[in-house]
Amino acid sequence: MELPVELFLALRYLRPRRSYVSVITVLSFLGVTIGVMVLIVVLSVMAGLRQKLDDKIIGFNAHITVASNGVIYDSDKIVDLIQKQPEVLAASALVRGPVMVVHDGKYTFDYIKSAPVEGDDPVLPLKQFLKIGDYELHGDSVIVGSEWAKRNAAFPGDEIEIYGPAQIQRSANVPQKNQVITLPETPIIRGVFQTGQYNYDSEFLLVSTEMAQHIYGLGEAVQGVAVRLKDPSQADAVKIKLNKILSPPLQARTWMDDNQDLFNAIATERVVMTFILFFVMLVAAFGLCSTLITITVQKSREIGLMKALGANDLQVCGVFLFHGIVVGIVGAISGTVGGLVLLHYLNPFRNFLKHTFGIEVFSSKVYGLPDIPAVINPLGVALIAISAVVICILAALIPAFGAAKLAPARALRYE
Repeated sequence: MELPVELFLALRYLRPRRSYVSVITVLSFLGVTIGVMVLIVVLSVMAGLRQKLDDKIIGFNAHITVASNGVIYDSDKIVDLIQKQPEVLAASALVRGPVMVVHDGKYTFDYIKSAPVEGDDPVLPLKQFLKIGDYELHGDSVIVGSEWAKRNAAFPGDEIEIYGPAQIQRSANVPQKNQVITLPETPIIRGVFQTGQYNYDSEFLLVSTEMAQHIYGLGEAVQGVAVRLKDPSQADAVKIKLNKILSPPLQARTWMDDNQDLFNAIATERVVMTFILFFVMLVAAFGLCSTLITITVQKSREIGLMKALGANDLQVCGVFLFHGIVVGIVGAISGTVGGLVLLHYLNPFRNFLKHTFGIEVFSSKVYGLPDIPAVINPLGVALIAISAVVICILAALIPAFGAAKLAPARALRYE
């Protein structure tokens, strides 16, 4: 099978020679390859990080939280109303707020969060995060975060004191005669949980709903209602629906609303990284453009001969467009293969850098994840590869049109 003359000449110009043009051609290939490879790796890691954060945040928090400006006294009626919605899996009362904790003479200001007594409760299945000890919240029991336990040298079996806001305010006042002093709760640490989210693991303590109500002096009241959905992706739609049927000042908020700043930061970082890495391919495209311009000057005699023998402008233009297409396709394929291979060996490569050169990439202390997460989106990979080819074709247009407009008499004047 004979190749079209345009493709034959384009491949001929791509053959490596000991010249400056060949060096630029190789750099163009490498630029496209590296640009595609790095884009695939970075976007896959960013997508994996977002998915891991979603799993951890959803696991520790409800999909939707219903609360008001104050406390809720008829939470049972609200729970029944919410559970009648077809999209809702389960709902339960929630108490969450700041407290002062004393352990071994050390004072810290943290948060308590009411959790189901059963760790496999459908609303907040928190038993999956248990790292040490038992999931035990009956009576005077508490489960603390791993970072909190590490910072305070606390272990299962230790006793702590928990002061609610009202108790802190009373203790700050000068004791009056016959004043009733409310003693703090003194639960025993039964277990340690680890979500991988630093703020959860360092600031939150899990207690039963009854203990949380007693700490805050709420009686039978609660601060909100936690709702878990059958499909977390429908949280926004269900939130709008609940806000229509709930009486003010009750209002529903999704887990995305409560963590909007974090997700906005990740989205912004992903967009910025995409643009920065996209410019790597643009630099390679400029290199390709300069290569073709140089080839146009060097091959002006051949271009003049082609046109003198009957080649039209479209055929001459096709030679240089095929040059850009070949560079784009080869660079996109090699970059895609390299990116997928690097993603497969990403964590072993990270461990190699750490143990050999002491370079720590994606620190588990910072991100709270033992491994670098990655989610490969086939559509995203295909779009990156196609974009690389398109950029190379666009980069070849200017020199291709310049070569097509070259007059044969001018090209052969001194031949």
